[in-house]
Amino acid sequence: MIPAVGFEGRTVAVFGLGRTGLTAARALIAGGASVALWDENEKGRQAAEAEGLPLVDLKTADWSGFAALMLSPGVPLTHPEPHWTVQMANDAGVEILGDVELLARAINAAPVHKRPRVVAITGTNGKSTTTALIDHILRGAGRDTRMGGNIGLGVLGLAPMHGGAVYVLELSSYQLDLTSSLKPDASILLNISPDHLDRHGDMEGYVAAKKRILLNQGKGDTAVIGVDDPWCQRICTEITAANRRTIRPISAGKAMGRGVYVLSGVLYDATGDRTVEVADLTRARSLPGKHNWQNAAAAYAAALALGVSPDDAADGLMTFPGLAHRMETVAKIGKVRFVNDSKATNTDAARQALSSYPRVYWIAGGRAKEGGIAPLADLFPRVEKAYLIGEAEAAFAETLEGHVAVALCGRMEAAVAAAHADAAASGEEAIVLLSPATASFDQYPDFEARGEAFRAAVQALEQPAAREARA
Repeated sequence: MIPAVGFEGRTVAVFGLGRTGLTAARALIAGGASVALWDENEKGRQAAEAEGLPLVDLKTADWSGFAALMLSPGVPLTHPEPHWTVQMANDAGVEILGDVELLARAINAAPVHKRPRVVAITGTNGKSTTTALIDHILRGAGRDTRMGGNIGLGVLGLAPMHGGAVYVLELSSYQLDLTSSLKPDASILLNISPDHLDRHGDMEGYVAAKKRILLNQGKGDTAVIGVDDPWCQRICTEITAANRRTIRPISAGKAMGRGVYVLSGVLYDATGDRTVEVADLTRARSLPGKHNWQNAAAAYAAALALGVSPDDAADGLMTFPGLAHRMETVAKIGKVRFVNDSKATNTDAARQALSSYPRVYWIAGGRAKEGGIAPLADLFPRVEKAYLIGEAEAAFAETLEGHVAVALCGRMEAAVAAAHADAAASGEEAIVLLSPATASFDQYPDFEARGEAFRAAVQALEQPAAREARA
């Protein structure tokens, strides 16, 4: 754990008692603060009580006694309207911050020789894969790394700081909205496409949140920025003109004068005096598709910024085992391969998966984002049949009508069974792909739980298949 500093002897209100909130409360107490915890969900309050942490109903509390509000990132800060805790904090002049900001202040308060290096990663898609890939590369190169944030542990639950450590942090736009003083040694902005507009108001608000990852960088720091979409291209141009840090553009489809890029699956390093071929990513089994090539380019560029040799960075790319719930092969039954892409919570992420295979039996649905799956129409010819689940079932069926055969399945178990039956009946090598293009919250608490439900449904198919093979 990393003790939170700056609130010694004062009281901090903590709202939202999931992983982030409870970890932050422990860190605040370890740093000498008092805390007042609350959650509208009884399960969250019970979790705090089980640890002996103090609950205070923040709706009736005297906010003049609070030094700050530690807000969990899932709680609305500005849109669709400020949460009541945000309004009460604003009315009382109480500072609002998140756990990443508490980490940043702890790092900034430490003596220079004890400060860890920080790599921070954001983007609409690819954050988790890139974060795990950087962690893998650094570990392979002998570095003491700690991975957390929007993946794995909450940032304040990471191992204590020391000067030789590297913190590899995946940061969402929600987390960045609550962060003001983080100064990463290497910031990565992978890509930007419309997402979470209900929480940021519009595209301008969403882009502004993502740009916060670059806010405090200066001389000696490195910014790795994808240039395969117009929003990131503009940001790259803006900060290059400011000339306050080292800029490393990355691309998964075009050569550049200075940067790291991929052409036809081959990664090139053009950051030095000459362009060098680094690795054939078509041979990296856990990094299929153009979207993963962008992730690989970013991870390679960040590793070099932290002093990892090009050879060690390339080795890390080729040995990366992959990430659960992102283009993850969970089983193969006969000729049918089952791919878990539950982390595809929007159409851009689903596009990456659908583009990676010529023909798929597609499981999709959940709580739809604005626009549904209409933006994927150009990829419908790749879909042999769609198996729809969740709230979006009817709307997605309407979009697919006349283009793709559809089965209305409702639940994951039915979708997996139906997709397997059709794929196996084809007699050909086939892919059953879970890539929902939606949020999971209609049926599951998060995309991980949805992915595990897919895995369990596949395992239920595997057992009778194994018995039949033994017979």
